[in-house]
Amino acid sequence: MNRYVAALTLAMATSEAMAADAPADTIYRNGYIYTVDARDSVQQALAVRAGRIVYVGDNAGAKPLAGKKTKVIDLHGRMLMPGLVDGHMHPQSGGSRLLNCSLDYAALTVAQFQSRIQACLDKDKKSGAGRWLVVVNWFQQGMLPDGVETTAATLDALKTERPVIVRSSFGHSALLNSKAVQLAGIKRDTPDPAGGKITRDAKGDATGMLEDAAQDMAMNLLPPLTVAENLAASKAALAAMRKQGITSFLDAYTDPETMTAFADLHKQGKLTARAHFAVLIDLDKGATPQSAVAELLKQQKQFDQGPTTAAPSMQVRHAKLFMDGVISAPAFTGAMLAPYLVNKGTADKPDWQPGASTGPASYFTPEALKSTLTELAKARIDPHIHVDGDRAVRESLDAIEYLRSTPAGKDIRPALAHDEIVAPADYPRFASLDVTPVLSFQWGKPAPDTVGALQDYMGPQRYAIVEPQALLLNAGARIAYGSDWPVDPLDEWFALKVGVTRTAAPDAGKEYAGTLGPQPGMPRAAVLRAITLNAAYTLRQEALTGSLEPGKLADMIVLDRNFFTVPAEDIANIKVLQTMVGGKIVYQAKGMR
Repeated sequence: MNRYVAALTLAMATSEAMAADAPADTIYRNGYIYTVDARDSVQQALAVRAGRIVYVGDNAGAKPLAGKKTKVIDLHGRMLMPGLVDGHMHPQSGGSRLLNCSLDYAALTVAQFQSRIQACLDKDKKSGAGRWLVVVNWFQQGMLPDGVETTAATLDALKTERPVIVRSSFGHSALLNSKAVQLAGIKRDTPDPAGGKITRDAKGDATGMLEDAAQDMAMNLLPPLTVAENLAASKAALAAMRKQGITSFLDAYTDPETMTAFADLHKQGKLTARAHFAVLIDLDKGATPQSAVAELLKQQKQFDQGPTTAAPSMQVRHAKLFMDGVISAPAFTGAMLAPYLVNKGTADKPDWQPGASTGPASYFTPEALKSTLTELAKARIDPHIHVDGDRAVRESLDAIEYLRSTPAGKDIRPALAHDEIVAPADYPRFASLDVTPVLSFQWGKPAPDTVGALQDYMGPQRYAIVEPQALLLNAGARIAYGSDWPVDPLDEWFALKVGVTRTAAPDAGKEYAGTLGPQPGMPRAAVLRAITLNAAYTLRQEALTGSLEPGKLADMIVLDRNFFTVPAEDIANIKVLQTMVGGKIVYQAKGMR
């Protein structure tokens, strides 16, 4: 931690010395400049030179920094704040899905589901019978009515001879038609792969649904994206980010093809956000912790571009680990301390009682997780661990507690992503072990996946603490934000609104009115800090970004309305008028003058 404070102190001293020597490149004045500094102070003016902030204060103090070539922007009272730091997303997948057959996260009946896919098939007249149709952004938990079954037969009713795969927006399930099942080699006696499940009917036949690692049985048959397709996906992702105000991001599960595409854009001068990448650590296919970390370091050597500079660049300093899947129906692949409930009564007279399943065994055994985290710490790689269920959270915290007792483990910055349910006894452990929960605030609202697909299966006590955002905050945790795009549409401002209110969109329907459970929302300042300075901390970037202070890089955004003064529900309607990265404007809306 000390070296980051030292770096900031040096940068501030340097900028103060420079401030008297040369005019600023850009000055913002007459603004509501929310700094996210230690006091959450609000200032009036800000000046930028050579990609860095050289002044934050009142209008009078900025005036001497104006020269003949200085661009002076009158904010007319508008809010200027640090650029958004998205601490967990999948930009290449998000970008490529913008180019694919998409169900757009809609709640659909079976007939609507079939109609939307048939329209994609009918539109694509060039592809032959052997080319897979990949359908994305399927809100599986939102199928209507609640609990309706979708199987290979659902897709077999389509007019096509092509293999079809429909990917759940959550990323943990995929539905295949019968031709795709056949091509994947899935038969009655095909065993479940490690870390995955082939869903079967009462006769033992595959239904067409694949969970978690079992998806690879089909996904590995798909042709990889071409170089041009990868580049198009990266461009689309960055364009979406600029418009949202994202200036830094973590790709929470990357591959060499993705990093190659972003490296190509960097060479072309078209990288418009600071790009961080987490390489998957997977021991299911015979790798050891040592060999898996060695492969990560090989990719780091190829793609990491060194220390952060004013111009956006790429860094490969994180590892992604999966401990479980998702806690909601129909997957139930979240690792739970107590069993999921099952209805032992009838639909009319339900009797929800503990069932036999607590979800799968965690995808890393305790010893394998300790060993892997130890190897990562030795290599100075920060672990970013997917945990959805409370058992996955606890086992990860236990391993990190061990890691903290080792010399190399004291300086590591572990993050636990999602944390959809956490045992109350584990709330204070995040702070005591200095573990950052990286949360997707938009999940903390009434919705098909948090009501019909979850409530009855959790029971009232557990359901009351689902999406424990404020509960972790109040226990002292450093909350960071990650959108998990494309699990949801990329809408950071809607997510921040939900973080404050725990309410759905006004048009979500009567069944999703009100708040999710008895928990309060988070304070507005805490919500903004999560998506700025705290997320920057998880990227080891907090000395340079995440707040507006002299010496820091000029990563910032101008908003069309004030996050702190608009009604809470109106936060979702905020639009970014300008996005600046390293002193360069990378996005500007028509409303900005």
